[in-house]
Amino acid sequence: MTQNYSPATPVARLLEGSRVYLRPINVEDTELYYNTLFHQEVRRLTGTQRSFTKEQIARYIEAKGQDSSSLLLLIALQEDDRVIGDIALQDMDSLNRSANIRIAINEHGDQGKGYGTEALVLMLGYGFGICNLHRIELNVFDFNEQAIRCYEKVGFQREGVQRDALFYNYEYHDSILMSMLQHEYCARYVEKSRELTQ
Repeated sequence: MTQNYSPATPVARLLEGSRVYLRPINVEDTELYYNTLFHQEVRRLTGTQRSFTKEQIARYIEAKGQDSSSLLLLIALQEDDRVIGDIALQDMDSLNRSANIRIAINEHGDQGKGYGTEALVLMLGYGFGICNLHRIELNVFDFNEQAIRCYEKVGFQREGVQRDALFYNYEYHDSILMSMLQHEYCARYVEKSRELTQ
């Protein structure tokens, strides 16, 4: 479920943080992405119910590259280029300046270390500062308490609950809707950063 690149392989980095960077996903990543979709804990936390073939995944990755309403990136560690998850801005609506965001950190050993938080802040900055979005929302299932804490730490606010939105493992689960607005992101990250550099 993880992938390393040799030092000789140039890696395209769209967004860079101190510990992680976000890079485009390519057809060469099909095997990696395919294996992730069959990781049982990742499937549970994301509510993934369907099965996929490698051919379907390859077509999905190719289609994402042509889709101007979404941006799918892999999350990799700065220290060794190991891919630890993925993040996506989806359903970008230029009229209403809104989008949905989702993230997955694949292995339990990589969770709870702040990698997801850093990746989210990078992608939110891209969404608000480059794509000129006003609102970015997400859905998280009520049993994913670690993710909920992460989203609240980043600055997402709870808006509501979609009752019994997911049926998984013989049970219904609520989906919590959370969002962040552009001015909230700027107040928390952009203005604070400017203050520190003055």
